Amino acid sequence: MADSNPSFVFVKRADYVREKLRQLEELRQSHANEKRWEIYDTKVESLLAQTFGATHSYIETYKYATLGEAEALVNMPEAGQEAPSQDLPQKAIQQRRQLLQAILGELEELEKVEEEALTGEDHEDPPSFT
Repeated sequence: MADSNPSFVFVKRADYVREKLRQLEELRQSHANEKRWEIYDTKVESLLAQTFGATHSYIETYKYATLGEAEALVNMPEAGQEAPSQDLPQKAIQQRRQLLQAILGELEELEKVEEEALTGEDHEDPPSFT
């Protein structure tokens, strides 16, 4: 597929979500201030709108995740991997991560199907051979 059109660079949507997950970990480790989180969240919401459409449920769910309240909307374990006594900012970070990981899994599956469809053999005969 990479050799089919050298002027076309195929970038997978999942790569953008992977990058946002990487940035999330950087922000978490650097104990980023509220302004940096707002900028990050705006970019993630923009990416989700661009990828899935402005009215997709992922955008609303992400907004709830930024508040640490997304477990009611999607199947997220409240306790998760961290202690139940965690504070709200940590819970919000974990919910962002869980949602982005779920979105990443969905995109990887969709892209796998798309790639198989694009690279699969065409078994139809050309019109002149029928």
